[in-house]
Order: sequence, then structure tokens, then C-alpha cells
Amino acid sequence: MAQRRGVFPGSFDPPTIAHLAIGEAALRSHDLGVVVFSLSTDPLGKSGDCQSPLDDRVAVLELEASHRSWLEVQVTEARLLVDIADGFEVLVLGADKWHQIHDPAFYGDDDAERDAALARLPTLAVAPRPPHVVPPELLI
Repeated sequence: MAQRRGVFPGSFDPPTIAHLAIGEAALRSHDLGVVVFSLSTDPLGKSGDCQSPLDDRVAVLELEASHRSWLEVQVTEARLLVDIADGFEVLVLGADKWHQIHDPAFYGDDDAERDAALARLPTLAVAPRPPHVVPPELLI
């Protein structure tokens, strides 16, 4: 039987102990075998000029993954969280991103496009991040 997989998209600039703790919490709370930290080559809402080089961030995460059997790292060209989450059982994200995925601005200001994207999302595992409010059943 294939293990359940979660994906945790982010810029991880820098990767932190909090990111790892969120990944571990999602792993336990959703009975996952693997959590994939996913970095987009061109993330929405982030300027490449303000970020550390992608290869550097990937190298740090791969070092962390070498000590954690549950952690994998991927680089993707996908930009929307719904596209990054395609094929995974759980999407791990912070409360700020939970609010962002509901913003029609990321879907060409088209409510129907947003609603169609939200309908494609897998199970959500949302890390609290004040002051953002999230339905309690989604929190990890």
C-alpha cells in the first residue's frame, strides 16, 4: 500500500525550525508517510530579487531531509498552491496562505476560477499564524 503524502509549499527563505515542526505536526495529525517541502521556481507574490538563490535554499532543505526519513524536497514550476498540491493527499500551509488561496486576485479576479481551484484542493493541514483566523477543523 502506498504511503500517504503531504506537500508543504513555501519559499523557505530561510528554512526554519518552525517549518520542520509544521511538517512533523502535519505528518502526525494526518497519518502521512512523507511530507514534501516544495519550492516554486517562480512563486506567486514573491520577487526573485528579494530571495536567497533557489539552489541554496534547496541545499539546506536537502541536508535537513538527509536526517529525516519523512522529509523530501522538490522544485516545481507550478505557481498556484492548487497546482502544487495536485496528486498529494494533504496540502500543508500556514494560515496566511489559507487566506491567500481564497483571494480572487490570484485567479485573475475571477470568483468562478477561484472556486474551481478550491474544489480541487486535497485535505488541508493549516498551521496557525495570528492574526489570521482559520476554521478549527483545518488546524494542525
